Amino acid sequence: MEEQTPECVARRSVASAGRVALSLLLRPRPDRRADVPAATPATLRFSTDKRELDIDAIFDFLHRDAYWSQGIPRDVVERAIDGSLCFGAYVGDRLVGFARLVTDHATFAYLCDVFVLPADRGNGYGRALIDHVFAQPMVRSLRRIMLVTTDAHELYRPVGFGPSANPERLMEIRRPDIYAKR
Repeated sequence: MEEQTPECVARRSVASAGRVALSLLLRPRPDRRADVPAATPATLRFSTDKRELDIDAIFDFLHRDAYWSQGIPRDVVERAIDGSLCFGAYVGDRLVGFARLVTDHATFAYLCDVFVLPADRGNGYGRALIDHVFAQPMVRSLRRIMLVTTDAHELYRPVGFGPSANPERLMEIRRPDIYAKR
């Protein structure tokens, strides 16, 4: 007979939730929404080569336009890029989108700083960028991938994101005015 202590029940529940989350992440993605035009390989290419990144464009967007990082100093953006797996989306040689994955490359990642430049929105580039990131074998093998978003839930749901199974377990240290103190 299986042990029924609270600790054993909790362990089984956590293991079950992990299996469900992994199966959601690895399930086949539904077809693209019909109202979003697909970015084609002829018009959009991706690279993780940091030498190709347009640091000026990334900094300008994060510093001025991104609600989550307004006022971020350039040196912080550069250090964040240096310590992360970064994906650039390009039309020709021009950066149109960016995503950053903070990861140990084995078990965990935090997806952040995802954007398409305002002039390039409405072309399906955000959907294509997220699909590209989540098509990578290393990303598909991670046990947990976290994300914080206020307004783009529908962009991330097709690759398996959903509400936290155990939000009461999540904790954070928030310092929203940290860049103003520099």
